[in-house]
Amino acid sequence: MIIANAEYLILLLLIPLFFVAYAVMRHFRKKRIRKFGDGTLVKELMPSVSSSKGWVRLTLFSLAFLFFVLGLSRPQIGARLKERNTKGVEIMIALDVSNSMMAEDYSPNRLERAKLAISSLVDKLRDDRIGLVVFAGTSFVQLPVTTDYTSAKMFLNSINTESVPIQGTALGEAITTCIRSFSTQSERSRAIIVITDGENHEDDPVAAAKQAAEMGIKVFTIGVGSAEGKPVPYKGELLKDRDGNIVVSRLDEKVLRDIASAGNGAYVRAGMSEFGLNPIVDDIRKMDEEMFNSVIFEEFDEQYMYFFAIALALFVIEMLIGERKARKQLL
Repeated sequence: MIIANAEYLILLLLIPLFFVAYAVMRHFRKKRIRKFGDGTLVKELMPSVSSSKGWVRLTLFSLAFLFFVLGLSRPQIGARLKERNTKGVEIMIALDVSNSMMAEDYSPNRLERAKLAISSLVDKLRDDRIGLVVFAGTSFVQLPVTTDYTSAKMFLNSINTESVPIQGTALGEAITTCIRSFSTQSERSRAIIVITDGENHEDDPVAAAKQAAEMGIKVFTIGVGSAEGKPVPYKGELLKDRDGNIVVSRLDEKVLRDIASAGNGAYVRAGMSEFGLNPIVDDIRKMDEEMFNSVIFEEFDEQYMYFFAIALALFVIEMLIGERKARKQLL
């Protein structure tokens, strides 16, 4: 079971307040009654008033409120695996998570801006497969190729500069990792999108892009950053080199253009409003699609209506119970 709108569960904190408020109200009611005279005498003058039914009604109301809130939170059950044939392309995204991606020439920084753009891309996908590789000084598959876009966004949200323990920018290794991660060997339906500032690359990414092109894989690059560069925030301060100088991270467009050219793709410099994924995806859409056999989760069955029905029944019962004692039949 999952809870689709879990934020509504905070309303359950009101239930204890119902009992506290009712107890306070009864306390002040008794004080007002005492003004009329002795409490015992006043109670005998009102024999039909029940002191327990108020608590019974409040308990029923609270239970009804409980089920009503559970209904608002939309419990869902019944997920099942289902095979589905889809037609699309496979896209592997290689995302740079090195410290330089924390530079703030984008809001709030390069990495978060890139994650937001990838999330928007995922929202636009239909039957295509997507995978995610994160890299810095080394690389690994964060998410294997999948059509489970919900999982893709969940994995994406968990990415930060600590996702890869070794710092650096191993662009060539990242491209190679993407090549190995495709589930199809088609030469017409695979693409790699590398998102990085391209700075301080430690291997030969152009050779890796040529290898991908020979296998029919197109390699696109998105440059994140600015030519003038920005300092890199690090542990509450600015990152410094061994000599104590502040490190300024600059976009290396030349290497990214060379990678895209070798990979038969295209280079796009990320802008403030248009990050660059849309024109690249437009190019990918022109590629030949392939049939995929996917195993996905069916949608969960909604259960909120049952909780609302129980809440309604309890509300009706609560209203039917009066605050007075039942009349005794005289024989």
